[in-house]
Amino acid sequence: MQLVAYLNFPGTAREAMDFYAAALGGKVTQRFTYGESPMAGQLPEAARGNVMHSQVEVGRALIMGADGPPPYEAGSTTINVMPDTPEEAERIFKALSAGGEVTMPLEETFWAYRFGAFTDKFGKHWMVNCLKPM
Repeated sequence: MQLVAYLNFPGTAREAMDFYAAALGGKVTQRFTYGESPMAGQLPEAARGNVMHSQVEVGRALIMGADGPPPYEAGSTTINVMPDTPEEAERIFKALSAGGEVTMPLEETFWAYRFGAFTDKFGKHWMVNCLKPM
C-alpha cells in the first residue's frame, strides 16, 4: 500500500505538475482531462480541458494532482491511499470514513477497481484508489 499526497489546483494542474516534474528531476507519467473521461458530456465545454488526474514520478516517489472539483477546492490536499486489492480498499474505506462524510461512494470506475472519497471525522480529505493496470 502507498500513501500519496494529492494536490488540487484551480485550473493550473497541468502547469504545476510539469513544473514539479522538471524541478524534481521526475516525469509526468499519467495525465488525462475531464474531457477524456466518460463524464465529458456532463461538463461545460470550458471545464473539459481541465486535468482530472495527473501523476509525477520521481524514482519511487509519487505526487498526484488535478484541477479539483468541489469539495476539493484549490489549495486543499487529499491523502490518497492506494491499496493493492479491492478487499483491502473496502476495509480501509469503511474504517477511515467511519464518523465522517462520504463524498464519493467506493465503487469501480474506468481507472480503478475501487475508488471512493470522503472527509474523515477530523475534517481531512481522503481518497481510496485501488488502481487497474494502465
